[in-house]
Amino acid sequence: MFEIKDQLNRVIRPLHHPPKRIVSLVPSQTELLHFLGLNDEVIGITKFCVHPQSWFKNKIGVGGTKNINIKKIQSLLPDLIIANKEENVKAQVDELEKIAPVWISDVNNFEDALNMIRLIGELTGKKEKAELLATDIEMNFLKLSSENNHLSTAYFIWRNPYMVAGGGTFAGDMLRRCGFQNIFESEKRYPEITLSDLQTAHCQLVLLSSEPYPFKEIHLKEIQLQLPYAKILMVDGEMFSWYGSRMLMAAQYFSELMSSIYANPPQLSHFA
Repeated sequence: MFEIKDQLNRVIRPLHHPPKRIVSLVPSQTELLHFLGLNDEVIGITKFCVHPQSWFKNKIGVGGTKNINIKKIQSLLPDLIIANKEENVKAQVDELEKIAPVWISDVNNFEDALNMIRLIGELTGKKEKAELLATDIEMNFLKLSSENNHLSTAYFIWRNPYMVAGGGTFAGDMLRRCGFQNIFESEKRYPEITLSDLQTAHCQLVLLSSEPYPFKEIHLKEIQLQLPYAKILMVDGEMFSWYGSRMLMAAQYFSELMSSIYANPPQLSHFA
């Protein structure tokens, strides 16, 4: 039997190592499990686990991240369930622990994400491949230059009400690594805001995420009317919020995003 702690520092129930029947309740970690080569071991995923497409089409669905089908998971006879503190509901996770060991991640920044990758590698018998992945991600982000970026920025995740990434979030840490100045850094997690808050803070850059709310061009125009001098862009939310193997592509995406922004920056004189 094998014993390990999760990212909440909980010692999870002992399990056979490596596990043979895994249910993943976290989209970004499902993609990580695929990257690590656990095709046969992963038997159940959520309806939001859209990467890779082959798994999305062929693996057994167990509901949404916050609306898990516990009976279906029980029928799969898992020997490990992988969850996340923020993405999954504690009461449901408590029920799942009666079925199988539940390993819970808690990812709030870049370092947490790398730690999660290494721990899942150890947990699933893929330690060497996970270590190589984490190292490659670190090297890619070291190449990311953010020295000259000082734009006051808001990263939108929701509409009606408007919600943004604040401090203590993975997306917020990604903004910092790009050099953007998150105007809501002092607010914890995902505060509700108004467009007048952006005006008061002299927001120069607004990033509209593709998820969890699917912002469209019509929403960009709606905000632009209230912030005529700000630069407003729609961005790939997976690059800012998926902690796992997708981070391997994130640094290059951020580099291209910054180059695009600074090739045609907002009119800084309006914010003096």
